[in-house]
Amino acid sequence: MNTLSYKTISVNRETAQKEWVVVDATDQVVGRLCSKVAKLIRGKYKPSFTPHVDCGDNVIIINAEKVIFTGKKETDKLYTRYTGYPGGQRFNTPAQLRLRKDGVDRILRHAVKGMLPKGRLGRALLDNLYVYEGTEHPHEAQKPKAIDINQYK
Repeated sequence: MNTLSYKTISVNRETAQKEWVVVDATDQVVGRLCSKVAKLIRGKYKPSFTPHVDCGDNVIIINAEKVIFTGKKETDKLYTRYTGYPGGQRFNTPAQLRLRKDGVDRILRHAVKGMLPKGRLGRALLDNLYVYEGTEHPHEAQKPKAIDINQYK
């Protein structure tokens, strides 16, 4: 029988085509930006996407301090953390977090982390995210390409 044989190509760590991309977060809504960034980190925009492998891109977010929240989320949304001690539950709003040195980084990482798979793979994928409040970043040696995040769905 002369038939064509098709095999599903599964990407592994060695054959993954990982790139470096720069995303400008100026006037972007936090949730919409982070859902697209999570898809980039996961590799879902690539035709060779494999669910159980880190085959996504390394994403650099610049101008992170210029992200916006819609509605009254800037003052009404609460981020919860726990110190580890009894009675050690702490709450912060995005407006309070922006005043801290790494506050915007925490806001974006929290949003992206919730959109990645839970477990070992998701924790490894979160290491591919780099957030900077200004326009400067130390990853010029990787030759990242600037993309327009609004072109992605």
